[in-house]
Amino acid sequence: MTIAPDAPAYTGPIAHLTRDDIEQLGRELDAIRQEVIDTRGERDAAYIRKVIKVQRSLELGSRAVLLASIFPPAFVVGTVGLSIAKILDNMEIGHNIMHGQWDWMRDPKIHSTVWEWDNASTAEGWKHSHNELHHTYTNIVGKDNDLGWGIMRVDEEQRWTPSSLFQPAMNFINMCIFEYGIAMYDLELGRVIRQKKKGRRPSAEWEMAAKRTLAKVRRQAFKDYVAHPALSMVTLSGPTTLVANLIANFTRNVWTHSVIMCGHFPEGVETFELKDIPENESRGEWYVRQMLGSANISGSKFLHVMTGNLSHQIEHHIFPDLPSNRYAEIAPKVRALFDKYGLNYHTAPMPQQVASAWHKVVRLSFPNGFLESTNVRNAPSQFVKLVKAVRGDTRTRRRLLKEFEAAGAASVGKAI
Repeated sequence: MTIAPDAPAYTGPIAHLTRDDIEQLGRELDAIRQEVIDTRGERDAAYIRKVIKVQRSLELGSRAVLLASIFPPAFVVGTVGLSIAKILDNMEIGHNIMHGQWDWMRDPKIHSTVWEWDNASTAEGWKHSHNELHHTYTNIVGKDNDLGWGIMRVDEEQRWTPSSLFQPAMNFINMCIFEYGIAMYDLELGRVIRQKKKGRRPSAEWEMAAKRTLAKVRRQAFKDYVAHPALSMVTLSGPTTLVANLIANFTRNVWTHSVIMCGHFPEGVETFELKDIPENESRGEWYVRQMLGSANISGSKFLHVMTGNLSHQIEHHIFPDLPSNRYAEIAPKVRALFDKYGLNYHTAPMPQQVASAWHKVVRLSFPNGFLESTNVRNAPSQFVKLVKAVRGDTRTRRRLLKEFEAAGAASVGKAI
């Protein structure tokens, strides 16, 4: 996708749009955002307060049950409850509060400037790497560190090296220890290590941030792996409580990693080159980058809550500061704009998105062309519908595919 200011027209998945189309799309999205802002109120505040109350009660109750975890039923109930509580704290509460989604309430207890979460990352470090960098440079190779977390090749344009073969294993390890991986990512540890090899000393600001992160890691480890098991020793449940905490943290790591993979990495989600981004990117162009660089997860209300409503990743990337409980409400309006402007609204059930994301990780661990893509690469929705309509006419279908790919789009693959 090229949106350089000196280009006569857009290319790739938005080649059919004019600059006026893009800016009009931006205005229509602004109107959706303003409508939510104008109607924020008590029902939204009641929602987040209820979620926090449920999460706190579930965590406290689960830790109490684990005091008797020497008995298998208590171990199972406590472990499941604690896992859900940690996921809620991480996804629907911590992530969204620190995005400033609830700052409008002016509640000193539920505000992005004071909230700290049950995670190895510090709130301050996470807000910098996520809110300031990721959401500004979404899916721009070399600028958005969320794009592969600095350990994976995520785009065909990136140079393949033999070390890329190890990225599925690296991604799996990262999934298992995800909260620590994110803490290292927030510190840009890889960049600092490379600088040290060149004889450059980290800045005083970085050293201070590293100390704060290490202190947070120690507090988290002490709480889950020392204090809580020690309390359970009264009932001889110390070892089982330790195991329960390990399982709960592992479960949260795998779940969080999977949700983020679904929102950013499935086949068909666009990545961008910095050279293709206008120096003065308009709001409409920024919106389009968010729209094409995200994917949703379809599912139940429970799934939406457990993902922190990042199952509506498209809506979240377009409107990162709107209350998460409103994403499901505006999703049909956003999808209607995708259809209106001929863009592919990338959504699928979670198992399908996870499989697609992992396929992409594996595919890009090999040289280009070794494995084929499996999904539509943000083809205009009218084209997708057209090709599907002639599925039985092999000759016409092949002609359409050839014409579409000749126009500069990537292969639409087996999904069509």
